[in-house]
Amino acid sequence: MAVYTQLSAEVLADLIAQYDVGELVSAKGIAEGVSNSNWLVETTGSAANGKRFILTMYERRIDIAELPFFLGLLDHLAAQGCPVPRTIHDRRGASSRMLDGKAVALIEFLPGVSVDQPTPAQARSVGKVLAEMHASAQGFSGTRVNDLGPDASARVLAECGEAALAEIDPGLPAMIGVAQAVASNWPGSLPSSIIHSDLFPDNVLMLGDKVSALIDFYFACNDAMAYDLAVTHAAWSFSSDGADYRPEVGQALVQGYESVRELTDSEREALPLLAQGAALRFVSSRAQDWIDTPADALVTKKDPMDFVRRLLFYRREGKDAFGT
Repeated sequence: MAVYTQLSAEVLADLIAQYDVGELVSAKGIAEGVSNSNWLVETTGSAANGKRFILTMYERRIDIAELPFFLGLLDHLAAQGCPVPRTIHDRRGASSRMLDGKAVALIEFLPGVSVDQPTPAQARSVGKVLAEMHASAQGFSGTRVNDLGPDASARVLAECGEAALAEIDPGLPAMIGVAQAVASNWPGSLPSSIIHSDLFPDNVLMLGDKVSALIDFYFACNDAMAYDLAVTHAAWSFSSDGADYRPEVGQALVQGYESVRELTDSEREALPLLAQGAALRFVSSRAQDWIDTPADALVTKKDPMDFVRRLLFYRREGKDAFGT
């Protein structure tokens, strides 16, 4: 379970009392995610804010100074009609608070379930909503540089070191050179917006074939929209271990996206390399987590080789992987 910090019932109750959401009824740790501690919180509720919320404590990879960007983006997209949870501001109007030196935020709970085996219809809906989100984000005044791009992936893998990577899998050290090559050939000047950049199935809630919520925007940044599509394609179109590609899902995702925003020729040409960069991002972050996560942390380590297999697929198939 991705809970790094344990909070007592008394601390949680005092924290919830700082919001106009009623009194704390229950708080349950959420297993998904690896960077933050998360709880599903239920309260006695209020007419304005409801009864169920997600409480997040920011633990890793997030600069607290950037929280106004992330939380402001949620509020902007929600106001634009995107299926995105709004932040619950405390009684003083703040979107986040500090607790024992760590930032916390209370986020609106939206109904829906994450799917393990998405259907083509679900993938098409996700692609459509992703394109709509890109359009809505154009009006947001905040900016943030992508600090997890291909250069960062190459650097992280190099810092992990060949010996440590080989302990995870003998094939992993070779990704250092691959990451450096991808970074050196990375395309520039593609159409951009604020992107989610982490739209895995567990960051999308669905009711049937309809997207009910996009969540976990804590890696959002300004970057190429086609890169966001590539990240989502890599996350949705394969078996969990990356061994099997599901073309009907991958192609439906792209079709859904293009039903709202048609890709340019330069974006189509760049997609295979963008997808390799997307795969490398998760190869590097998973390798780093595997090496650095404390042994007693309540979190399941994720295998970086799941995304090495995706990377090799994109290198082999090129544009055919996207049906474009």
